[in-house]
Amino acid sequence: MSPSDWIHTVLLAVLQGLTEFLPISSSAHLILPSQLFGWQDQGLAFDVGVHVGTLAAVVYYFRREVTQLSGAWLCSCRGSRSAEGDLAWLVLFATLPAILAGFMLNGLVDQFGRSILVIAATTLVFGVLLGWADSHRTERLSTSSLGLKDALLIGVAQAVALIPGTSRSGATITAALMLGYDRQTAARFSFLLSIPVILGAGTLKGLELYQAGDDAHWLAIALGTLVAGLSALACIHLFLKWLDRIGMRPFVIYRLVLGVLLLAVYFIWPEGVA
Repeated sequence: MSPSDWIHTVLLAVLQGLTEFLPISSSAHLILPSQLFGWQDQGLAFDVGVHVGTLAAVVYYFRREVTQLSGAWLCSCRGSRSAEGDLAWLVLFATLPAILAGFMLNGLVDQFGRSILVIAATTLVFGVLLGWADSHRTERLSTSSLGLKDALLIGVAQAVALIPGTSRSGATITAALMLGYDRQTAARFSFLLSIPVILGAGTLKGLELYQAGDDAHWLAIALGTLVAGLSALACIHLFLKWLDRIGMRPFVIYRLVLGVLLLAVYFIWPEGVA
């Protein structure tokens, strides 16, 4: 690998780690470097590696909640019900729409959803929705109020985020805020929802990697995994720490600026698209 390849590996891993949990779309930011700058695709093994890194980060950060929810879920399977067990079931039920949408729409998304025009449109539309939801939030509900109906609605929003530019965390947080939940509940439930989704996506990509027999540069994969994990861990911590202070406005502004710039690239400067 050349020095530029190593730099690209680190930058893409940082992008994955930061944007997986910020409401600005990780898929869009990983697609754009190749679209705009002609960067070479890092390969399937790299995708698996950065997914492992971000999964490790969110599981480590929420290790107490994950341990409690897992234990309570097992107890609920034996008939012992608790608030933690109910929340674990809600996380699982809310994941179902994304699983179904992934099986049914994955080919369509790969074929039509990776263009700069689509990313620009979703970046703008869902940025406006996030801003509206945050500015009109009521914050009358918390985690204890979460029920099956609301969990499924948030899960449907997560499924919509299969479209690049939407943002999984942005869509789920937007839905939760619209339903009346406070910012911390919206963000924490979004992060808990990310665990089975990232695990599922990483598993599928791992199976694809095994079947393809990809001849990967494993040192670069290891570096990408580590960088993605560390950047994701820092991102989760700082996002939850600053959330009530800064709200969603900085991310909304970022999305609007990015969306307009992408439209300019597409319509005014098409030769800039690789």
